Amino acid sequence: MITFPIAKINLGLNVVSRRPDGYHNLETVFYPVPICDALEVNEMHEEFPSHVPCDIKVSNIAIEGDEQRNLVVRAYNKLAALYPLPRIHVHLFKSIPTQAGMGGGSSDGAYMIRLLNEMFSLGMGVQEMIDISATLGADCPFFIQSVPAYAEGIGEKLTPVNLDLSNYYIAVVRPNIPVSTKEAFSLITLQPAKVCCKDIVQRPVEEWRDLLVNDFEKSVFAIHPEIAEIKERLYSLGAVYAAMSGSGSSVFGLFHKKIDIAEHFSDIYTFCGELQ
Repeated sequence: MITFPIAKINLGLNVVSRRPDGYHNLETVFYPVPICDALEVNEMHEEFPSHVPCDIKVSNIAIEGDEQRNLVVRAYNKLAALYPLPRIHVHLFKSIPTQAGMGGGSSDGAYMIRLLNEMFSLGMGVQEMIDISATLGADCPFFIQSVPAYAEGIGEKLTPVNLDLSNYYIAVVRPNIPVSTKEAFSLITLQPAKVCCKDIVQRPVEEWRDLLVNDFEKSVFAIHPEIAEIKERLYSLGAVYAAMSGSGSSVFGLFHKKIDIAEHFSDIYTFCGELQ
């Protein structure tokens, strides 16, 4: 069976307080973006010599670290502890850029839960899948349903948002600049937003530029002014709204019409497509 995990952007991101557990309370609006990985699962033959029950192959974009720590494998292990699952082969074809603030890893983990639930008729409801996905990462619950949502807490408390951007194109630029989330958090000033992002996104998109803020931009742009330049360049190309997603390093712009974004940003990752 195959499924196609999607990416997300943050429409506004306010870091409002530090929690006793060391994490931070956030306020943000998640919106799905049609950049997709491909996740394929097949049962492993009983005689196949594997020392792990979930054998994974990652292609197209390399992911550093132990593959058995990948959220896809961790999702399998979570479910295997609750339900009888066979050994499986997984092929993950990565298209969502990594370290980009677009939730690619979280999406892969959540979509793995969805796929296993369907493929092996586990009978899990939406809330159970959300609860399990929350143990993998803060962004994961959003991808169980992948619909626009206002997120609080560390990103796991979701409220649906009535937001339709289907008449806009999104352009994404991901520079070859790694951004340390830990460093970005360490430099941020904690304060509640003057206007909540869930209220701002109900206004016309043309009003967002001066209202809808990603708190990470100030600290990240100070360290990497090249990322700030990308945002300004998207505005110069006609973006109605532009911002960094998450803690970066990708920057997106919303446009009334499709543009050839690759023509303006050579040698780095770009994407342009119609929002749903």
